[in-house]
Amino acid sequence: MNLVDRAKNMIVTPKTEWNAVAAEEPNTGQILTGYVLPMALIPTIAAFVGYSFIGIGFWGRSMTFGIVQALIIIINAFLSVLITSFVIDALAGSFGSQKSMGRAMQLVAYSMTPVWVFGILNIFPVIGWLGNLLGLYGLYLMYLGLTPTMKTPEDKKIGYLLVSIIILIVVYFVIAAILGAILFSIFGLTLLSGLTSPM
Repeated sequence: MNLVDRAKNMIVTPKTEWNAVAAEEPNTGQILTGYVLPMALIPTIAAFVGYSFIGIGFWGRSMTFGIVQALIIIINAFLSVLITSFVIDALAGSFGSQKSMGRAMQLVAYSMTPVWVFGILNIFPVIGWLGNLLGLYGLYLMYLGLTPTMKTPEDKKIGYLLVSIIILIVVYFVIAAILGAILFSIFGLTLLSGLTSPM
């Protein structure tokens, strides 16, 4: 698996790329370190640079806030993929699908590709939200990937997709909220104070 080709093909030609994914033997460690980590570094580095050196209008910029945002993004990427994959795998039988943690991780990790690629927009914090909006394309990727990875029957795909989306969104935002509370506390920040201090 070539990282750049996988990411590009997932966005441009997802149907054929999911077939390529299905032909691979899933390796959870390789997916996490060889795909999730480098891909999640895109929005992580962009957020650090954006909040540390560019800032948001009158709120200014803050190196500390940039570090906190970067930590939230990178930790959340790993935990969200792990937890969501675990739950999707656990629910596989309820939707007539093949139970496999490796396949579930392929589904979740590769579906997150647009979120991480378009996360480059975090380099300009004022428009960073557009990255999340464009990242919604990942929901379509997940729909396409259900049958190749989890062997989900056509009549079960919509239900499984809806449950998977709810799980992914809840896990993502709950982890982000918890990490934010912990890290903001550790660094002694509030949302507003973090963006008004140069350091």
